[in-house]
Amino acid sequence: MTRSMMARITPVEGQTSQVRHHVEALARRVRREAGNIRFETHEASDASGFVIIEEYRDDDAFQRHLAMPHTQQFNAALESLAEGGGSSVTELAPLGEPDDSPAEIRAIDHIGLTVPDVEAASLFFADAFGARRVYDVLPRDGEDMAGEGPEKELGLSAGTRIVHMRLMRIGNGPCLEIFQMEDGEQQAPPRLQDIGLTHFGLYVDDIQSATRRFEAAGGELLSPTHPLAGVEDGPHNAGVYGRAPWGMLVELLSYPDGIDYSNTPGNADEAKTLRWTPHP
Repeated sequence: MTRSMMARITPVEGQTSQVRHHVEALARRVRREAGNIRFETHEASDASGFVIIEEYRDDDAFQRHLAMPHTQQFNAALESLAEGGGSSVTELAPLGEPDDSPAEIRAIDHIGLTVPDVEAASLFFADAFGARRVYDVLPRDGEDMAGEGPEKELGLSAGTRIVHMRLMRIGNGPCLEIFQMEDGEQQAPPRLQDIGLTHFGLYVDDIQSATRRFEAAGGELLSPTHPLAGVEDGPHNAGVYGRAPWGMLVELLSYPDGIDYSNTPGNADEAKTLRWTPHP
């Protein structure tokens, strides 16, 4: 069972920048721990202190975290930097149905897609959605990935070369792993009725503004925005599909009126497993 908690840190007068430095350094190290699921750091808008939301695979993972040198060094530093000599920790428990995924499964890490030109696609994603480049797995001027190894490992047809790979991130969500390939057979982008992954959907707070930005960046909407259906229906809930310049489907949707879980088919009461929605 996972361990989740919230830690609050109130710096002593004049030590806010020092505490911030230690929190940022700790976050970089904890996120590399094999048993850490998330380690979110926040600073209060009134500069009163810091809040850390932590989650670990299980109690053993949390105990290993406590024994790590970087954790012990952080706690030792707080003795003179934080009020009370340390952080105030509150255990958190989910109100919904517990996560019953196998212990080794976390969540979707990234979505893979192939484009004609990584640089052009990156500009589109940046202009349309504010996407940020994380890093290039394979730089354009690097050595191509080709031959029997990649063909077998990645299911490529004979002669296909991967010439550019980039990771990008849009808001608070999974990354996009973008491929550019040459010399291999390629099919047209899938339609919604085709088998397999067909699109990714982006939650937006202002769908009219988002569609204007999408079109200005070179995307093409399939229709005007439309109401959502069924349990997703609501006066202000709406969605629309569009195509990127190379034909890939993208969905924009917004449901500020929420989801009516009480009307979910098969549920007499409120649903216990809730839809994941990116936080603002």
